[in-house]
Amino acid sequence: MKSLARFVLAGCLMAAAGAHADEANFLSSFQGNFAGKGTVKVNTDAPAVNVSCNFNSDATSTSLSLDGTCRGLIVVTRAISADLKSSGTKYTGTYVGSRTGPAQLAGRRSGNAINLGIRWAKEVNGDRKAQMRLEKTGDNGMRLTVTDIDPKTGKSVMTSRIDLRRS
Repeated sequence: MKSLARFVLAGCLMAAAGAHADEANFLSSFQGNFAGKGTVKVNTDAPAVNVSCNFNSDATSTSLSLDGTCRGLIVVTRAISADLKSSGTKYTGTYVGSRTGPAQLAGRRSGNAINLGIRWAKEVNGDRKAQMRLEKTGDNGMRLTVTDIDPKTGKSVMTSRIDLRRS
């Protein structure tokens, strides 16, 4: 019986170590400099603005830091950053880019994407909640998407989508 318990414990420890290694490999795939384009809406009923963005991504086995700048309408520039820490496939962190101030992030990884709930510092579009998705696209790409609920219709609206390639 003791040998069965040791075998089960050893299997659990190996699975946990494998999960950590998988997460470390996933995070390291975001390392580097990225550039790309996308669209951003100031609120759910505003027209989309085309943007051009550059990001520097720094990854460790348990964290991911994205620092970037997006430009739209030739003269408007906004600094954007996200700092995430992982505990297995669970993630927490902060996002800076909204005019309301730093937002809290919490969520988990599913496949090739980290799905995060956003809690804005102040109300945005009638509440303080939205969703962010950081998705690995191919070997050298990533996509950042933010969706919010339109307070008038109750429907989900994509307020930003930025597709980036490693440069």
